[in-house]
Amino acid sequence: MVADQSKSSSGKFVWFVVIVAAAGGAYYEWPKLFPKAAPTTAQAAPPSVPVTAIEAQKTDFPVFLEGLGTVQAYNTVTVRTRVDGQVTKIAFKEGQMVAKGDLLAQIDPRPFQAMLDQAVSKKSQDEATLANSRADLARYSSLAKESFASLQQLDTQKAQVSTQIALVASDQASIEGAQVQLDYTTIFAPIAGRTGFRLIDEGNIVTAAQQTGVVTIAQLQPISVIFTAPENDVVRINEAQAKAALEVIAKSSDGTRTLATGKLETLNNSVDAATGTVRIKANFDNADNALWPGLSVTTRLKIGTLNDVVVIPDEALQRGPDGMFVYVIGGDGKADMRKIVVSNDADGHAVVAKGVEAGERVVVTGQYRLQPGTLVAINAPAAGAAPAASAH
Repeated sequence: MVADQSKSSSGKFVWFVVIVAAAGGAYYEWPKLFPKAAPTTAQAAPPSVPVTAIEAQKTDFPVFLEGLGTVQAYNTVTVRTRVDGQVTKIAFKEGQMVAKGDLLAQIDPRPFQAMLDQAVSKKSQDEATLANSRADLARYSSLAKESFASLQQLDTQKAQVSTQIALVASDQASIEGAQVQLDYTTIFAPIAGRTGFRLIDEGNIVTAAQQTGVVTIAQLQPISVIFTAPENDVVRINEAQAKAALEVIAKSSDGTRTLATGKLETLNNSVDAATGTVRIKANFDNADNALWPGLSVTTRLKIGTLNDVVVIPDEALQRGPDGMFVYVIGGDGKADMRKIVVSNDADGHAVVAKGVEAGERVVVTGQYRLQPGTLVAINAPAAGAAPAASAH
Protein backbone atom coordinates (compact mmCIF):
# COMPACT_ATOMS: atom_id res chain seq x y z
CA MET A 1 0.00 0.00 0.00
CA VAL A 2 2.84 2.40 0.89
CA ALA A 3 4.66 1.55 -2.32
CA ASP A 4 1.54 2.39 -4.44
CA GLN A 5 1.14 5.80 -2.80
CA SER A 6 4.80 6.69 -3.45
CA LYS A 7 4.45 5.65 -7.08
CA SER A 8 1.34 7.85 -7.49
CA SER A 9 3.00 10.91 -5.95
CA SER A 10 5.99 10.53 -8.23
CA GLY A 11 3.75 10.44 -11.29
CA LYS A 12 1.97 13.65 -10.33
CA PHE A 13 5.27 15.39 -9.81
CA VAL A 14 6.51 14.36 -13.25
CA TRP A 15 3.34 15.74 -14.92
CA PHE A 16 3.67 19.03 -13.01
CA VAL A 17 7.23 19.47 -14.26
CA VAL A 18 6.15 18.76 -17.84
CA ILE A 19 3.32 21.37 -17.70
CA VAL A 20 5.59 24.05 -16.23
CA ALA A 21 8.20 23.42 -18.90
CA ALA A 22 5.59 23.67 -21.68
CA ALA A 23 4.20 26.95 -20.31
CA GLY A 24 7.68 28.45 -20.11
CA GLY A 25 8.41 27.48 -23.69
CA ALA A 26 5.16 29.00 -24.90
CA TYR A 27 5.89 32.22 -23.03
CA TYR A 28 9.23 32.65 -24.77
CA GLU A 29 8.03 31.53 -28.21
CA TRP A 30 4.66 33.58 -28.29
CA PRO A 31 6.15 36.89 -29.55
CA LYS A 32 7.76 35.04 -32.43
CA LEU A 33 4.51 33.36 -33.45
CA PHE A 34 2.19 36.43 -32.93
CA PRO A 35 4.14 39.69 -33.10
CA LYS A 36 2.38 42.80 -31.59
CA ALA A 37 0.96 45.50 -33.89
CA ALA A 38 2.99 48.65 -33.83
CA PRO A 39 1.30 51.41 -31.73
CA THR A 40 -0.21 54.32 -33.72
CA THR A 41 1.11 57.79 -33.15
CA ALA A 42 -2.26 59.59 -33.75
CA GLN A 43 -5.95 58.62 -33.41
CA ALA A 44 -8.18 58.82 -36.58
CA ALA A 45 -10.43 61.91 -36.67
CA PRO A 46 -14.16 61.18 -36.01
CA PRO A 47 -16.41 61.42 -39.10
CA SER A 48 -18.55 64.56 -39.57
CA VAL A 49 -22.35 64.28 -39.27
CA PRO A 50 -24.36 65.38 -42.33
CA VAL A 51 -27.04 67.98 -41.51
CA THR A 52 -29.16 70.60 -43.25
CA ALA A 53 -28.97 74.17 -41.95
CA ILE A 54 -30.70 77.48 -42.68
CA GLU A 55 -29.71 80.96 -41.64
CA ALA A 56 -31.90 82.71 -39.09
CA GLN A 57 -33.34 85.84 -40.66
CA LYS A 58 -34.58 89.15 -39.35
CA THR A 59 -37.94 90.00 -40.89
CA ASP A 60 -41.51 91.10 -40.18
CA PHE A 61 -43.73 88.42 -38.67
CA PRO A 62 -47.57 88.56 -38.67
CA VAL A 63 -49.28 87.57 -35.41
CA PHE A 64 -52.38 85.38 -35.74
CA LEU A 65 -54.94 84.02 -33.30
CA GLU A 66 -56.28 80.69 -34.49
CA GLY A 67 -59.68 79.23 -33.67
CA LEU A 68 -62.57 77.08 -34.83
CA GLY A 69 -65.75 78.54 -36.29
CA THR A 70 -68.98 77.86 -38.12
CA VAL A 71 -70.25 79.60 -41.23
CA GLN A 72 -73.56 81.38 -40.77
CA ALA A 73 -75.77 83.10 -43.35
CA TYR A 74 -75.59 86.87 -43.07
CA ASN A 75 -79.40 86.92 -43.00
CA THR A 76 -81.87 84.04 -42.93
CA VAL A 77 -85.60 84.51 -43.59
CA THR A 78 -88.37 81.92 -43.51
CA VAL A 79 -90.98 83.23 -45.92
CA ARG A 80 -94.53 82.69 -44.62
CA THR A 81 -97.94 83.66 -45.92
CA ARG A 82 -99.78 86.51 -44.20
CA VAL A 83 -103.25 85.61 -45.50
CA ASP A 84 -105.34 82.47 -45.76
CA GLY A 85 -105.96 80.87 -49.13
CA GLN A 86 -104.96 78.34 -51.74
CA VAL A 87 -101.48 78.39 -53.29
CA THR A 88 -101.99 78.74 -57.03
CA LYS A 89 -98.37 79.21 -58.12
CA ILE A 90 -94.82 78.47 -56.93
CA ALA A 91 -92.51 80.76 -58.92
CA PHE A 92 -89.06 79.66 -57.72
CA LYS A 93 -86.84 76.61 -58.05
CA GLU A 94 -85.18 74.99 -55.08
CA GLY A 95 -81.63 76.27 -54.69
CA GLN A 96 -82.26 79.28 -56.92
CA MET A 97 -80.52 82.59 -56.29
CA VAL A 98 -83.22 85.26 -55.97
CA ALA A 99 -83.04 89.03 -55.75
CA LYS A 100 -85.01 91.14 -53.32
CA GLY A 101 -88.54 91.60 -54.72
CA ASP A 102 -88.57 88.49 -56.94
CA LEU A 103 -91.88 86.60 -57.10
CA LEU A 104 -91.89 83.45 -54.97
CA ALA A 105 -95.52 82.31 -54.78
CA GLN A 106 -99.09 83.35 -55.53
CA ILE A 107 -102.19 82.77 -53.39
CA ASP A 108 -105.67 82.85 -54.95
CA PRO A 109 -106.46 86.60 -54.95
CA ARG A 110 -110.14 86.46 -55.93
CA PRO A 111 -111.66 86.58 -52.41
CA PHE A 112 -109.48 89.53 -51.51
CA GLN A 113 -110.21 91.31 -54.78
CA ALA A 114 -113.93 90.97 -54.02
CA MET A 115 -113.41 92.50 -50.57
CA LEU A 116 -111.54 95.40 -52.15
CA ASP A 117 -114.27 95.99 -54.72
CA GLN A 118 -116.88 95.94 -51.96
CA ALA A 119 -114.96 98.53 -49.95
CA VAL A 120 -114.61 100.76 -53.01
CA SER A 121 -118.34 100.54 -53.69
CA LYS A 122 -119.19 101.35 -50.09
CA LYS A 123 -117.00 104.44 -50.26
CA SER A 124 -118.72 105.60 -53.44
CA GLN A 125 -122.10 105.19 -51.79
CA ASP A 126 -121.07 107.13 -48.71
CA GLU A 127 -119.47 109.87 -50.81
CA ALA A 128 -122.80 110.33 -52.65
CA THR A 129 -124.64 110.57 -49.34
CA LEU A 130 -122.07 113.08 -48.10
CA ALA A 131 -122.53 115.23 -51.18
CA ASN A 132 -126.31 115.30 -50.60
CA SER A 133 -125.83 116.13 -46.90
CA ARG A 134 -123.54 119.02 -47.77
CA ALA A 135 -126.11 120.37 -50.23
CA ASP A 136 -128.81 120.19 -47.52
CA LEU A 137 -126.48 121.96 -45.11
CA ALA A 138 -125.99 124.79 -47.59
CA ARG A 139 -129.78 125.19 -47.97
CA TYR A 140 -130.38 125.13 -44.22
CA SER A 141 -127.68 127.73 -43.74
CA SER A 142 -129.43 130.06 -46.20
CA LEU A 143 -132.85 129.47 -44.65
CA ALA A 144 -131.55 129.99 -41.14
CA LYS A 145 -130.18 133.39 -42.09
CA GLU A 146 -133.68 134.42 -43.15
CA SER A 147 -135.26 132.67 -40.12
CA PHE A 148 -137.01 130.13 -42.32
CA ALA A 149 -135.12 127.24 -40.57
CA SER A 150 -134.37 126.79 -36.93
CA LEU A 151 -130.86 126.63 -35.51
CA GLN A 152 -131.58 123.13 -34.31
CA GLN A 153 -132.23 121.96 -37.86
CA LEU A 154 -128.99 123.61 -38.95
CA ASP A 155 -126.96 121.94 -36.20
CA THR A 156 -128.51 118.57 -36.97
CA GLN A 157 -127.54 118.90 -40.61
CA LYS A 158 -123.98 119.86 -39.66
CA ALA A 159 -123.73 116.74 -37.49
CA GLN A 160 -125.01 114.60 -40.33
CA VAL A 161 -122.37 115.99 -42.69
CA SER A 162 -119.63 115.25 -40.14
CA THR A 163 -120.94 111.71 -39.77
CA GLN A 164 -120.84 111.20 -43.49
CA ILE A 165 -117.28 112.54 -43.66
CA ALA A 166 -116.25 110.02 -41.00
CA LEU A 167 -117.95 107.22 -42.91
CA VAL A 168 -116.06 108.12 -46.09
CA ALA A 169 -112.77 108.14 -44.14
CA SER A 170 -113.64 104.74 -42.70
CA ASP A 171 -114.39 103.47 -46.18
CA GLN A 172 -110.98 104.68 -47.34
CA ALA A 173 -109.33 102.79 -44.48
CA SER A 174 -111.27 99.67 -45.44
CA ILE A 175 -110.08 100.06 -49.02
CA GLU A 176 -106.47 100.35 -47.91
CA GLY A 177 -106.83 97.31 -45.63
CA ALA A 178 -108.40 95.27 -48.40
CA GLN A 179 -105.63 96.37 -50.77
CA VAL A 180 -102.98 95.24 -48.26
CA GLN A 181 -104.65 91.84 -47.93
CA LEU A 182 -104.78 91.57 -51.69
CA ASP A 183 -101.11 92.48 -51.96
CA TYR A 184 -100.26 89.75 -49.45
CA THR A 185 -101.55 87.14 -51.89
CA THR A 186 -98.45 87.80 -53.99
CA ILE A 187 -95.36 86.69 -52.04
CA PHE A 188 -92.05 88.35 -52.93
CA ALA A 189 -88.50 87.66 -51.75
CA PRO A 190 -87.78 89.93 -48.76
CA ILE A 191 -83.99 89.62 -49.21
CA ALA A 192 -81.51 88.53 -51.84
CA GLY A 193 -80.14 85.05 -51.32
CA ARG A 194 -80.39 81.37 -52.10
CA THR A 195 -83.63 79.48 -51.68
CA GLY A 196 -83.73 76.18 -49.83
CA PHE A 197 -86.11 73.27 -50.23
CA ARG A 198 -89.72 74.10 -51.05
CA LEU A 199 -91.85 73.78 -47.90
CA ILE A 200 -95.28 73.96 -49.57
CA ASP A 201 -96.65 72.78 -52.91
CA GLU A 202 -99.13 74.28 -55.33
CA GLY A 203 -102.76 73.54 -54.50
CA ASN A 204 -102.29 73.45 -50.73
CA ILE A 205 -104.32 75.64 -48.42
CA VAL A 206 -102.19 77.90 -46.24
CA THR A 207 -103.11 80.08 -43.27
CA ALA A 208 -101.41 83.02 -41.66
CA ALA A 209 -101.36 81.19 -38.32
CA GLN A 210 -99.44 78.12 -39.47
CA GLN A 211 -95.75 77.77 -38.63
CA THR A 212 -94.72 76.08 -41.87
CA GLY A 213 -93.37 78.61 -44.33
CA VAL A 214 -93.16 78.63 -48.09
CA VAL A 215 -89.35 78.59 -48.34
CA THR A 216 -86.26 79.67 -46.44
CA ILE A 217 -83.87 82.18 -48.01
CA ALA A 218 -80.24 82.43 -46.84
CA GLN A 219 -78.12 85.44 -47.75
CA LEU A 220 -74.72 84.10 -48.85
CA GLN A 221 -73.10 87.28 -50.18
CA PRO A 222 -71.90 88.57 -47.84
CA ILE A 223 -71.70 85.73 -45.35
CA SER A 224 -70.57 85.47 -41.72
CA VAL A 225 -68.34 83.17 -39.67
CA ILE A 226 -68.83 82.83 -35.93
CA PHE A 227 -65.77 81.67 -33.99
CA THR A 228 -64.39 81.92 -30.47
CA ALA A 229 -61.25 83.26 -28.82
CA PRO A 230 -59.94 82.84 -25.25
CA GLU A 231 -60.98 85.54 -22.83
CA ASN A 232 -57.31 86.47 -22.31
CA ASP A 233 -57.17 87.71 -25.91
CA VAL A 234 -60.15 90.06 -25.64
CA VAL A 235 -58.02 93.09 -24.68
CA ARG A 236 -55.50 92.43 -27.46
CA ILE A 237 -58.26 92.12 -30.06
CA ASN A 238 -60.04 95.28 -28.93
CA GLU A 239 -56.80 97.26 -28.95
CA ALA A 240 -55.90 96.03 -32.42
CA GLN A 241 -59.42 96.68 -33.77
CA ALA A 242 -59.33 100.24 -32.44
CA LYS A 243 -56.30 100.92 -34.66
CA ALA A 244 -57.50 99.36 -37.92
CA ALA A 245 -59.86 96.81 -39.45
CA LEU A 246 -58.61 93.31 -38.65
CA GLU A 247 -58.19 90.63 -41.29
CA VAL A 248 -59.68 87.17 -40.78
CA ILE A 249 -58.73 84.15 -42.87
CA ALA A 250 -61.15 81.23 -43.13
CA LYS A 251 -59.60 77.85 -43.94
CA SER A 252 -60.95 74.36 -44.39
CA SER A 253 -61.57 72.37 -41.21
CA ASP A 254 -58.23 70.55 -41.61
CA GLY A 255 -56.43 73.86 -42.12
CA THR A 256 -54.91 72.87 -45.47
CA ARG A 257 -56.86 75.16 -47.83
CA THR A 258 -57.69 78.86 -47.65
CA LEU A 259 -61.35 79.45 -48.44
CA ALA A 260 -61.84 83.21 -48.04
CA THR A 261 -60.42 86.38 -46.51
CA GLY A 262 -62.66 88.84 -44.69
CA LYS A 263 -62.85 91.42 -41.95
CA LEU A 264 -63.64 91.22 -38.26
CA GLU A 265 -67.15 92.55 -37.63
CA THR A 266 -67.56 92.54 -33.86
CA LEU A 267 -67.00 90.74 -30.57
CA ASN A 268 -69.95 89.57 -28.53
CA ASN A 269 -70.87 91.87 -25.66
CA SER A 270 -70.00 89.29 -22.99
CA VAL A 271 -67.64 86.41 -22.27
CA ASP A 272 -69.13 82.95 -21.81
CA ALA A 273 -68.36 82.17 -18.18
CA ALA A 274 -68.79 78.42 -18.73
CA THR A 275 -66.12 78.16 -21.43
CA GLY A 276 -64.01 81.25 -20.80
CA THR A 277 -64.30 82.31 -24.43
CA VAL A 278 -65.83 85.18 -26.35
CA ARG A 279 -67.76 84.77 -29.59
CA ILE A 280 -66.50 86.75 -32.59
CA LYS A 281 -68.21 87.52 -35.89
CA ALA A 282 -66.38 88.09 -39.18
CA ASN A 283 -67.88 88.93 -42.57
CA PHE A 284 -66.74 87.70 -45.98
CA ASP A 285 -67.73 88.79 -49.50
CA ASN A 286 -67.96 85.12 -50.55
CA ALA A 287 -68.21 85.97 -54.25
CA ASP A 288 -67.30 82.37 -55.22
CA ASN A 289 -69.60 80.76 -52.60
CA ALA A 290 -66.64 78.94 -51.04
CA LEU A 291 -68.28 79.43 -47.64
CA TRP A 292 -71.60 77.70 -46.98
CA PRO A 293 -73.93 78.02 -43.98
CA GLY A 294 -73.17 75.37 -41.37
CA LEU A 295 -69.67 74.64 -42.70
CA SER A 296 -66.96 74.13 -40.06
CA VAL A 297 -63.82 76.18 -40.66
CA THR A 298 -60.59 77.10 -38.94
CA THR A 299 -60.02 80.82 -38.54
CA ARG A 300 -56.93 82.99 -38.32
CA LEU A 301 -57.38 86.47 -36.93
CA LYS A 302 -54.45 88.78 -37.67
CA ILE A 303 -54.00 91.15 -34.73
CA GLY A 304 -50.70 92.74 -35.67
CA THR A 305 -47.17 92.39 -37.07
CA LEU A 306 -43.85 92.03 -35.24
CA ASN A 307 -41.22 94.13 -36.99
CA ASP A 308 -37.56 93.13 -37.43
CA VAL A 309 -37.62 89.93 -35.40
CA VAL A 310 -35.44 86.82 -35.72
CA VAL A 311 -37.31 84.01 -37.44
CA ILE A 312 -36.31 80.35 -37.87
CA PRO A 313 -38.12 77.29 -39.25
CA ASP A 314 -40.12 75.15 -36.83
CA GLU A 315 -38.06 72.12 -37.90
CA ALA A 316 -35.08 73.54 -36.05
CA LEU A 317 -36.86 73.55 -32.69
CA GLN A 318 -35.98 70.80 -30.23
CA ARG A 319 -37.55 70.19 -26.83
CA GLY A 320 -35.59 69.00 -23.85
CA PRO A 321 -36.08 68.72 -20.09
CA ASP A 322 -34.93 72.33 -19.69
CA GLY A 323 -37.14 73.74 -22.47
CA MET A 324 -36.59 74.53 -26.14
CA PHE A 325 -33.18 74.51 -27.80
CA VAL A 326 -31.62 74.49 -31.27
CA TYR A 327 -28.27 73.44 -32.69
CA VAL A 328 -26.28 76.34 -34.11
CA ILE A 329 -23.28 75.71 -36.37
CA GLY A 330 -20.27 77.77 -35.40
CA GLY A 331 -17.45 79.04 -37.56
CA ASP A 332 -15.41 75.90 -36.74
CA GLY A 333 -18.08 73.68 -38.27
CA LYS A 334 -19.16 72.25 -34.93
CA ALA A 335 -22.65 72.09 -33.46
CA ASP A 336 -23.45 74.21 -30.44
CA MET A 337 -26.62 73.58 -28.42
CA ARG A 338 -28.45 76.86 -27.63
CA LYS A 339 -31.38 77.33 -25.28
CA ILE A 340 -33.94 79.66 -26.87
CA VAL A 341 -37.14 81.55 -26.03
CA VAL A 342 -39.92 81.45 -28.66
CA SER A 343 -42.48 84.28 -28.54
CA ASN A 344 -44.70 83.38 -31.54
CA ASP A 345 -45.19 80.48 -33.90
CA ALA A 346 -47.12 80.36 -37.19
CA ASP A 347 -46.93 79.02 -40.74
CA GLY A 348 -44.07 76.67 -39.92
CA HIS A 349 -41.85 79.43 -38.53
CA ALA A 350 -41.04 80.64 -35.05
CA VAL A 351 -39.97 84.00 -33.63
CA VAL A 352 -36.90 83.65 -31.42
CA ALA A 353 -36.94 86.26 -28.67
CA LYS A 354 -33.65 85.07 -27.13
CA GLY A 355 -30.88 82.63 -27.98
CA VAL A 356 -30.23 83.04 -31.73
CA GLU A 357 -29.12 86.04 -33.76
CA ALA A 358 -29.88 86.86 -37.38
CA GLY A 359 -27.38 85.27 -39.78
CA GLU A 360 -26.52 82.30 -37.55
CA ARG A 361 -26.99 78.88 -39.10
CA VAL A 362 -29.46 76.61 -37.33
CA VAL A 363 -29.76 72.88 -38.02
CA VAL A 364 -33.16 71.85 -39.42
CA THR A 365 -32.50 68.15 -40.17
CA GLY A 366 -30.11 65.62 -38.64
CA GLN A 367 -30.30 66.94 -35.07
CA TYR A 368 -30.90 63.49 -33.56
CA ARG A 369 -27.25 62.54 -34.26
CA LEU A 370 -25.75 65.68 -32.77
CA GLN A 371 -24.12 66.42 -29.45
CA PRO A 372 -22.51 69.69 -28.36
CA GLY A 373 -19.21 69.96 -30.21
CA THR A 374 -20.08 67.46 -32.96
CA LEU A 375 -18.36 68.17 -36.28
CA VAL A 376 -21.00 68.60 -39.01
CA ALA A 377 -21.11 68.54 -42.80
CA ILE A 378 -23.77 70.91 -44.14
CA ASN A 379 -25.93 69.64 -46.97
CA ALA A 380 -27.76 71.94 -49.37
CA PRO A 381 -31.41 72.61 -48.30
CA ALA A 382 -33.98 70.50 -50.09
CA ALA A 383 -35.94 72.07 -52.92
CA GLY A 384 -38.85 74.08 -51.57
CA ALA A 385 -37.19 74.72 -48.20
CA ALA A 386 -37.74 78.48 -48.32
CA PRO A 387 -36.03 80.81 -45.88
CA ALA A 388 -38.08 82.14 -43.05
CA ALA A 389 -38.80 85.54 -44.58
CA SER A 390 -40.39 84.13 -47.72
CA ALA A 391 -43.32 82.73 -45.75
CA HIS A 392 -44.43 86.24 -44.78
